[in-house]
Amino acid sequence: MTRTPGSRFGLLQHRDFRLLWIGESASSLGSAVTTVALPLVAITVLEASAFEVSLLSAAAWLPWLLIGLPAGAWIDRLPRRRVMLAADWVSLAAFVSVPLAAVAGRLTVGQLLAVALVAGIAKVFFATAYRAYLPSLVAGHDLLEANAKLQGSEQVANLMGPGLAGLLAQLLSALGGLVVDAVTFAVSALCLSRIRHAEPVPERSRRRLLPEIREGVRTVAHDPLLRGNTLYGCVANLALTGYQSLLVVFLIGEIGVSPGVTGVLIAATSLGGVVGAAVARRMATRFGSARAVLLGKAGLAPVGLLIPLADQGVGLVVFVMAGVVIVAGIVAGNVVFSGFVQAYVPDALMGRVSTSVQVVTFGAIPLGAVLAGALAEAFGVRAALWAMLAVFALSGLILLASPLRRLRDLPTGRLPGPATTEPDVRVSSSSSPC
Repeated sequence: MTRTPGSRFGLLQHRDFRLLWIGESASSLGSAVTTVALPLVAITVLEASAFEVSLLSAAAWLPWLLIGLPAGAWIDRLPRRRVMLAADWVSLAAFVSVPLAAVAGRLTVGQLLAVALVAGIAKVFFATAYRAYLPSLVAGHDLLEANAKLQGSEQVANLMGPGLAGLLAQLLSALGGLVVDAVTFAVSALCLSRIRHAEPVPERSRRRLLPEIREGVRTVAHDPLLRGNTLYGCVANLALTGYQSLLVVFLIGEIGVSPGVTGVLIAATSLGGVVGAAVARRMATRFGSARAVLLGKAGLAPVGLLIPLADQGVGLVVFVMAGVVIVAGIVAGNVVFSGFVQAYVPDALMGRVSTSVQVVTFGAIPLGAVLAGALAEAFGVRAALWAMLAVFALSGLILLASPLRRLRDLPTGRLPGPATTEPDVRVSSSSSPC
């Protein structure tokens, strides 16, 4: 089904995109609920220690570092929709196993860590596959709108997920919350299974995995636009993760805000993601796509320096406004740049390029939290916030040093595809595959 150009509802009239959008939104909501529901089970059911709970978060992110690069190469060899379906069913099975084990009296922290790790692996495959699948589902001129809708719903899921997890824990118990979490993945799988779009079948590759992984890494490293955005993402994620890891301590310990109000304030700053997704297309139209990325990611970042000035009263309003602005800028920039990447990178390379970027940008997340904690111990929480937000403000210089600053709009052509004349890499039968 095609949509009517310029129609009021846009891509929502596109049946297959609508199903993908609902499915990805449900999957994102499930992932957001998991970030709170799984630790709640560990604390309330198993009385886990703070260290054990922190390991759950680490286990969820570890797969990006362990399998991110090979996952991208595998996805470039496989039908993407089937990969997403498999990831949803694996996540559902993993989360259902927790209440079943609890009812049988066999639930352990080790099982929760295994569930977090398995769900993290499924997330790597789902997130990479849906970004690679989207350009085959919608026309190139619709990618900006498609990304705006997908990232907008993802931001809404991130906003609702933690609160929904807490509400479910109160109404149904923490274990009941995980059952509802599993249902979101069933909804996602059902929607994806009903998509009628005939996905192009990837060519069967006889090459070893390692050369294909290198091809994805080399594409990112050699292209100045991709390289600049990846380096920016690494530094920005490090700084933002450090800032976010200190927020609760800052608001409660330094300013004296109650835990309930703290949750409301943090949720309010998350509204910036919804705003950013909504205005991304207008920014790209008015200023140009390259300038919209620069404005969102580099131009608005210094506003974050107002956050450490927060105090009781009006100071909290400043905190929320600054938080909304920087989150809106990041999401708007991401929406525009994601559409560019999906139109720019050849389909055969999309999975590998996506994971090559994410391994670098997500790999900085654990480091940011550790660094912020060390600075807070040495110099105080407010000083550590100043440091992390200063790094975030300066991260925009990486984009200014890239070709983005000389462009009004991002390129509309495609990169050259993977070389088809490269000889197969063969090894003896006694060697294991790369």
